[in-house]
Amino acid sequence: MLVLATAVFLYYTIWTLLLPFVDDSHPVQVLFPPRVWAIRIPVILVLLGGAVVGSFLSVVMIRSNRKKAMKAKQAGKSK
Repeated sequence: MLVLATAVFLYYTIWTLLLPFVDDSHPVQVLFPPRVWAIRIPVILVLLGGAVVGSFLSVVMIRSNRKKAMKAKQAGKSK
């Protein structure tokens, strides 16, 4: 995983920081997508990650409230 993360970091760094200084007709430009995706991809990943974390927290909170309600209901019946 460390090697993969390092490779992705290097690829993204070259794509965003070095490629703007390379001629558009240079053959290395073929190896990289258009620069607009250098912004879109991280934004999409952050939005998806936030949605996943928010959904997980919502599910945990809903289940926690259901357990508390069941305990309160059982405590009310036993009295």
